[in-house]
Amino acid sequence: MNVINKIPGPLLIFMGALSLSFGGLIVKKFEGSTEWQILFWRSLFFTLTVLTFLIVTYKKKTLSSFYKSGLPGFLGGIILSFGFCGYVYAMSNTSVANTNFIISLQILFLAIFGYLFLKEKISTITLVSIILAISGVILMVGNDMKPGNLSGNLAAFTMPITFAVLIMIVRKFPTVDMIPAQFVAGVSSCLIGLSVCIYYSHNLMVSPNDIFLGFLGGFFQVGFGFIFITIGARSTPSAMVGVIMLSESVLGPVWAFLFAGERVSLFTIIGGAIILFAVLLQFSSLLLSDKKEKIIN
Repeated sequence: MNVINKIPGPLLIFMGALSLSFGGLIVKKFEGSTEWQILFWRSLFFTLTVLTFLIVTYKKKTLSSFYKSGLPGFLGGIILSFGFCGYVYAMSNTSVANTNFIISLQILFLAIFGYLFLKEKISTITLVSIILAISGVILMVGNDMKPGNLSGNLAAFTMPITFAVLIMIVRKFPTVDMIPAQFVAGVSSCLIGLSVCIYYSHNLMVSPNDIFLGFLGGFFQVGFGFIFITIGARSTPSAMVGVIMLSESVLGPVWAFLFAGERVSLFTIIGGAIILFAVLLQFSSLLLSDKKEKIIN
C-alpha cells in the first residue's frame, strides 16, 4: 500500500474516477441477472476488497478502526449502501449518460444540505448553479418519461443525495475514518441484494460471465475507485477533487457508447452539458471563496 501512498493525490483521484467510470458499462454487460443479483455479487466482491485493504493497512488495528469510526461511521456506511443500491438500479433501467450526469449533481446537493443542516449561506453563483442544474435535469429526464426509464432516473438521485449526506456526517465528525464505513456500506448493500433475491425467489447463482462481471464491478470499479479517491483526497484540494471527478460523468457515457452501443439522445447531451456547466460554475465559486479566505488569513 506504500506504493499507492507515493502516487500524487490528483493522479489518484483521476485513477479513482477512471475506475468508477466503467460502472455503467459493466452493469450493461450482465446477461440475464436481475438488478438485485447484480447488487449482491458486486457488493460481495467490493466488501472483500475493502476488508483486504483494511487488514493490509491496519493489520492488528483492523477491529479497533471500526470502533474508532463509531456510530457516525456506521450510519455513514448504511447511508452509502442506499446509494450503491440506487446506482445499480439506475444503470439497469436508464442510460449510463443520464445516471452519470445526475450523479455529478452531488456538489449542488452539498450546498443545499449545508444550508439546511449547517446553516451555511448560499451565494448568488450557487443559486444560479442550482437553477441551471434543475433545468438540465428537467430537459434530460423530461424527455425520457417511459415508466422503466423514469424509475431509473429517479433512482440515480440516491447517489448524489447519499454522498452529500455522507459528507455532512464527515464535516460534523471530521475525525471519522471513512474506510471502515465503506466496508459497512458493502455489507449492507450485499444484505439488501440477498434479502430482495430471497423475497422474489431469485437464485443467487448466476452465470460464470455475470459472476466475473460482479468481480470486476466490486473489486476493480468500486473497490479500487473508492480506495484511490479516499487516499488521494487527503492531499488534494477539495475543489480540484470535484473537477477531476467530473471525468467520471464524461467518460462513463463514452465507454457505454463505444463498447455497449448505447446511444445518447440530443436532449441528454444538451441537458448533461447544462448540468456539467452548473457544476463547474459551483466549483469555480468554491475555488474563489477558498482563495479569499487564504488572503484574509
